[in-house]
Amino acid sequence: MHYRYQDSPIGPLFIAGDESGLRLLLMELDSRPWRIEESWQPADRELDAVCRQLDEYFAGKRRQFELRLAPRGTAFQQAVWQALQAIPYGRTCSYSELAHVIGRPQAVRAVGAANGANPISIIVPCHRVIGRNGSLTGYAGGLPRKQQLLELEGVLQPTQTQLAL
Repeated sequence: MHYRYQDSPIGPLFIAGDESGLRLLLMELDSRPWRIEESWQPADRELDAVCRQLDEYFAGKRRQFELRLAPRGTAFQQAVWQALQAIPYGRTCSYSELAHVIGRPQAVRAVGAANGANPISIIVPCHRVIGRNGSLTGYAGGLPRKQQLLELEGVLQPTQTQLAL
């Protein structure tokens, strides 16, 4: 596994991947700790494509990522993360809509938990999932970062606040 840190407009990002693909993209204040295993190596050029595409995204020049992803999770989590990737740039959906998309309409809370366990923030766009009433709820990177990402994508105006505190 190779890793590196990347500066971004929303703060430092921790990126890790291996020959299977990108495994982690976490934000500095993510509620999950960054754990670097002894066997991991600092990336040389292995994660350059990820960093380049993130720079393009933050510059408003990229709406879709073209990267091989390899997040680790249960079959249910994988289904949720796959469905997240179908939410277009500049759009949102609710947790209940996402539960319907994966064919588990009664599993709204489990969908929320899988969304919160997403190990590849931004690229697997868990920030595009909002409350049924349109409020910004739950985000491992913090609600202000979720708001920043949705503003970047044009979902929210910079002065519009929908944080559910």
